[in-house]
Amino acid sequence: MKICPNCQFPNHEGALHCARCGVLMEKAAATRRLHDQNGIPGKPRWGTAHFGRDDVLVMHIRNKSEPLVFRVPADGLVIGRRDPDTGLAPDVDLEPFGAIELGVSRRHAAIRPQHDDTLMIEDLGSANATYLNGQRLVPYQPRVLRDGDELRLGRFVMRVYFRGVEGDATEIEPW
Repeated sequence: MKICPNCQFPNHEGALHCARCGVLMEKAAATRRLHDQNGIPGKPRWGTAHFGRDDVLVMHIRNKSEPLVFRVPADGLVIGRRDPDTGLAPDVDLEPFGAIELGVSRRHAAIRPQHDDTLMIEDLGSANATYLNGQRLVPYQPRVLRDGDELRLGRFVMRVYFRGVEGDATEIEPW
């Protein structure tokens, strides 16, 4: 039996907290400090969220060799497909890439810059949803967009990259 140092209640051997008052039965061992860890290389899991004012947005569509490259204006970009009735087209028209068959809405999603040099992606109430890295977006709730993220509009899949103006968008391998 272990006696609680606070209330003197007898507890079972091995109890970490007192069954009556909840006090810690023994002091926890301090975390052991490790020696130099500088030699352990880090592996980033996500791309950067920083999108500089002079950067361009590169959209690499699955199974297409040439990426689309855009400057992102202050009011953002609407992604979708041309409306055949009115002829109106979004800023990024995906119709030439089979968007109708793949379920892309006319006004499917928007990419908007923020004051903290990030981009946000937002589903605009599309019929077939927008997915960011496999997670379905809630309509009209913006999410941070990162370099290398996968976007899926319905069944239309692309990767987005951030590049400086001097950067060459063709350096991205087709996938």
